[in-house]
Formats: sequence, structure tokens, C-alpha cells
Amino acid sequence: MPSQWSALNALTVDVEDYYQVEAFAGVVRREDWPNWESRVERNTKLLLEMFARHSVRGTFFTLGYVAEQHPQLIREVAESGHEIACHSYYHRLVYSQTPDEFRQDLRNAKHRLEDLIGATVIGYRAPSYSITSQSLWALDILIEEGFSYDSSIFPVHHDRYGMPDAERFPHVLHRPTGEIVEFPPSTVRIGGTNLPISGGGYFRLYPYPLFRLGWQKINRTEAESAIFFLHPWEVDPDQPIVPGTRLNIWRHRVNLSQTQRKLERLLKDFAFAPVREILAKRNLGLQTREMALAAN
Repeated sequence: MPSQWSALNALTVDVEDYYQVEAFAGVVRREDWPNWESRVERNTKLLLEMFARHSVRGTFFTLGYVAEQHPQLIREVAESGHEIACHSYYHRLVYSQTPDEFRQDLRNAKHRLEDLIGATVIGYRAPSYSITSQSLWALDILIEEGFSYDSSIFPVHHDRYGMPDAERFPHVLHRPTGEIVEFPPSTVRIGGTNLPISGGGYFRLYPYPLFRLGWQKINRTEAESAIFFLHPWEVDPDQPIVPGTRLNIWRHRVNLSQTQRKLERLLKDFAFAPVREILAKRNLGLQTREMALAAN
């Protein structure tokens, strides 16, 4: 059971394999992906089992390529009551593509996922949070392609992503092509600076009591929902080592052996739901048919 605070938080998984992360894009070519041992099915099923034990449901931002290679896995995720959302097809950074390339990748992934689960996909998260001030045009394409919400704009400083002055909590973005809800990765604001506290490497790096304290501040003091993310490979300390720079290898592998234990604590301490259900319960001025159904 969740602790005494009642804020509902978003539980999200970026469904990709360990060798598909952006940090290794320079050493693992896309055409060589089939040559690597795939562990995404094993690791995703481990997360499904863990979530079932805690009676929680979440949103699985899924690569089209993973859905192509493991269609039954994605059906199993959806049949378990989780939301399926889009994480692109080939995990290419948004700002490394032209608008036409981005649109085609987006369409291919969305169609692949929808064909598998027989439902509309309304959510998107960019690989490595790569919707930045230089690629805000992607939001217009998301709206045109039928997406209702995005979770890609990280309000922090980082060498690969981030918009430090962006809003910190769910809000509606008004764009030339329409409106879209943005659910940013979570941060705590200290001394005028946003510090990331949303999951992934940050979750593995921070001591759990510090992470929990940050989320208590978001839920209790700011009365807002937080959003957590992780990747299936983050519960797999035995995964093969991918060549790369010392920094990239360290970022990828730091404290992998601790993720599962810390995640068990998080699922006990906080209340969770899929992204679309949280957004459906908030008065953000954007209620799609799918969001309205999810709230009932």
C-alpha cells in the first residue's frame, strides 16, 4: 500500500534494449542491432512481474523496433493493463533528424504499436529527451499526427538535452498546429536551479532516502504529480558491456545491481498510474476521447 501522501504519480518505462541507448550510438550501428544479444523481453517481463506484485500500472514508451522484434511482448504489456506509448522507431535523437524524417519515423512507430494492441497511441517520449529549444517543431508534428501528450522536455541543464527554463509540472502547450499536454520529467528546485529526480541514472545514483525526500516535496509541498522513468536494462546488472567512453560506460552501468531493490521501495512508498490516467484527472483543458475513457 502507498504511504500516507495521496498524490498520484506516473510510472513509465522506456522500452529499449541495452545496446540501443544513445550513449553507444557511435559504436553500435543500427544495422548491427540484430548481432547483439537481446535482453529486452526478459527484463520487461521482470518489470511486469514486479508491477503486478504491487498492483500498479504504468506507461510503456516503446520503440517501434522492439515491437517489430517482440510483438507478443508488447501485446502482453497491453493485456496486463498498462498503457502503450511511443518512443520513436529507431531511437534517433529528434534534433538529429529533419522534420520529414521525424514524421516518418513517428508514423511508422505509431502504426506498428497500434496494429499490435488494437488501440490508439496518444503519448510520446523522445529518445534521450531530445525535444529541446532547437527542435520544438517536433511538437507541431506530434499534434498533426494525433498525439495528445508528450513527455520529452526536461527542465534541466544537461550535455545532451534539457530546457532549464521550461515548466516543471504537467501543462498545456499552445502551438501553431494546436495544443498538446506536456508532462516533464520530475525535478526539485533548489537555490534557483532545477535538479533532476525522475528516474534512470538519477535514481540509480541518488541514495534512496534522498530520492524519496524529493518526491515527498513534489507530492506534499507542491501538491503535484511526479513522473518516474526507467529502462528494462536497468534491472539487469549481468547485461554485456558495450564498448564506449569511460564516462558513457559508467553512466550506463552505475549501481545497476541496486535498481531492483530501490524500485521495490519506491513502489511501496508512492501511488502510481499510467500517464494518460493522471492527465485525464487533471483540468488541463485538453480531454481526448481516450483520456476521458481512461479516467472512468
